[in-house]
Amino acid sequence: MTMKISVLNGPNLQLLGSRKVEIYGHVTLETIEKRLREVARELNVEMSFMQSNHEGVLVDAIAAAKADGCDGIVINPAAYTHYSVAIRDAIEAVKLPAIEVHLSNIHAREGFRHDSVTAPVCIGQIAGLGADGYEWAFRALVNFIQKQQNATRN
Repeated sequence: MTMKISVLNGPNLQLLGSRKVEIYGHVTLETIEKRLREVARELNVEMSFMQSNHEGVLVDAIAAAKADGCDGIVINPAAYTHYSVAIRDAIEAVKLPAIEVHLSNIHAREGFRHDSVTAPVCIGQIAGLGADGYEWAFRALVNFIQKQQNATRN
């Protein structure tokens, strides 16, 4: 059975490459998706990828990941990181391993960005590595799931 990973992106990430390039860089979300698809092929993993500016759509996508048989989630909740209890509760409810990713180091920015309500229900958080953070989150999640699956088999 092929592993499936859902990659979810929150508000304003469709503007990557042109919005606050001094913070987020010049890489577009399309470029990030293309790179992750290459990584998914390399790792023999099926991947879905989506972005929404709407909290409820992201909550529905988290539930759909579980219903569609995904093994884990890479999520950049963007601004929802700091206040969306709905997204936090959805991640917790589906009981899928999730890694939160941020392009910028949210802990080195404005005070309101330091707290994540979603990180406590994720297995980890990667922040500040730019677009590369997505790849590291994806690889780390695949590795985590493989270790879980191997432990279950033994």
